[in-house]
Amino acid sequence: MKRNIQVLLLLFLGVGLLHISLLTDLYLRYVRPGLRPALIASGVLLIALGAVSAARDGFPFNRPRTGGARSHDGDPGNGDGHGHGHSHAGGPKVAWLLYIPALTILFLAPPALGSYTASRDEAKAPKAPSSSGASGDSLFPALPDTGVVPMTLNDFSSRAVWDTDGTLKGHIVRLTGFVTPGGRGTWYVSRLVISCCAADAQVRKVRVHGAPAPSADAWVTVTGTWHPTGKVGTDDASPALDATAVRRVPAPKDPYHDAVVTRAGS
Repeated sequence: MKRNIQVLLLLFLGVGLLHISLLTDLYLRYVRPGLRPALIASGVLLIALGAVSAARDGFPFNRPRTGGARSHDGDPGNGDGHGHGHSHAGGPKVAWLLYIPALTILFLAPPALGSYTASRDEAKAPKAPSSSGASGDSLFPALPDTGVVPMTLNDFSSRAVWDTDGTLKGHIVRLTGFVTPGGRGTWYVSRLVISCCAADAQVRKVRVHGAPAPSADAWVTVTGTWHPTGKVGTDDASPALDATAVRRVPAPKDPYHDAVVTRAGS
């Protein structure tokens, strides 16, 4: 039984990895796109190991041995002085619970991280950029004067916190992310960015003023103007937006890629 469980787990996990990384884009809920080849290779390796183990054990799988139980002193039969032998071939039944994560990956892939994570982690504003140009040059390039300016949450947050030149002033910007409820009716448009996988996700969120909160985890595009909060150039500043429009949008395939979203005609 124990050997059968190990073989089946290898096969299920391998098929599950290939399902989310080769046949679908579900792997983007957990890791960066660049890790797709590694996931595919891991799935193939697990299936190969499972197949080799199954072939070695025979198919169908060998049943646990029921005869020739050994006594504790190593002699076959009932020679342990207690009148019975002890066979351990069956293995612990709790081992079947190991199938749960394997089957979950295959049939019920968990969703990407969302408002639950964002509401419990403090948003980390991007670090202040270091000057790399000549003295007097702005650390942030001027925004185009062409109507609505699409921006990433990372860029907007960095400017709102550290841009002492105020390049956000007078511009209408557009941000896209998922809704994270706050306290007392407040809410945020949020993104989670990752370096490698969902385990190292960092929160980016911008408080939205002037619009009712949509449902939690809904993906929205928020159009509005910068709402100064705190002293810019210090850790007291925080990113916020006065909304003029909020529109529901489909969730992106890659929820952790903070990309600029443009609209036709804008």
